Amino acid sequence: MTEFKRSDRVADLVKQEIADLLLRRVKDPRVSHVTVTGVKVSADLQHARVYYSVFPATSEVDKESAGAGLSKARGFIRQELARRLHMRVVPQLSFEYDTSLEYGDRIERLIRELHKDE
Repeated sequence: MTEFKRSDRVADLVKQEIADLLLRRVKDPRVSHVTVTGVKVSADLQHARVYYSVFPATSEVDKESAGAGLSKARGFIRQELARRLHMRVVPQLSFEYDTSLEYGDRIERLIRELHKDE
């Protein structure tokens, strides 16, 4: 049986809360299509890396705009996390665009093309 580290449990909570905040409380239109795909929290719970994607990301500008919106909302999100999670120390947040969905989509298209040729 594998035991979960505390940082994993905190990461799951942070992911849920940030997703809820982006959906219900953050009013910036740049983050309206942002989906939180994952969160990694350091072992000392001081830092959290939040991975996000934008759907539909029609251009590189959409990704950059969403990143700017998230950076601007970072303080508000952290403040709300402190209220909701009741932790002694709330992690510092950094946002990174998650390229894994695009990579998976590209692989899927390549596989479809291979099967189409058969």
